[in-house]
Amino acid sequence: MILLDAHNTTESAKIILEQFNKEKCTIKNLLSSPVNMKFFNRMEDKILSMFQSAYFLSSCRKIKGETACLIVVRKDKYVWWFSVGDCILCLFHPQLAALGQYQLNQRQFYEWIGQVNTFEQEVPCYTVGRRELRKGENHLFLTTDGITECPNEPYANVIDIYNAVNNLDDERSIWKMLRDIQENNVRDSTTIISWKINISKTATIPSNQ
Repeated sequence: MILLDAHNTTESAKIILEQFNKEKCTIKNLLSSPVNMKFFNRMEDKILSMFQSAYFLSSCRKIKGETACLIVVRKDKYVWWFSVGDCILCLFHPQLAALGQYQLNQRQFYEWIGQVNTFEQEVPCYTVGRRELRKGENHLFLTTDGITECPNEPYANVIDIYNAVNNLDDERSIWKMLRDIQENNVRDSTTIISWKINISKTATIPSNQ
């Protein structure tokens, strides 16, 4: 999954999608590899090679605007992400919610790809993470920041999003959230990707349980 939040123009989002389309076959082959530590390391290396290629960097210099970019891969009982900027990735599961854990990544401001480009820096800045999914239903929820920065803040905290999606079925809850932010005169566009995965394998638990 790729979530993009472009501003100024859509050009930055378009060139990222074009880059991934060019590499579609290679990425599909990589995604079919067995799940292990090397698999996720190869995913990171591949994305870095795409974003740091001379052609891509040259293309970014010619456009107007920049985008946040969140890439998420689920393989077996693991989820991995590559994040530039302030898009949000949540993992909703009752065991995690009981401990107050809802969000996987941390939003990073002043980080983009495009006309202003982190990959033009001497040291590119981005975030990579991986997490084991819990046994049972895991809900991956990706969103741009329009929903959290909406006036009157109906969903300013991820716990508000969790409570909204936990009380209704997936489609109804998302439509309700979109209506809520529209009624509160949301200033920024909002894109949501909601994905539920049922894991049958046992997850890590404390040794005394």
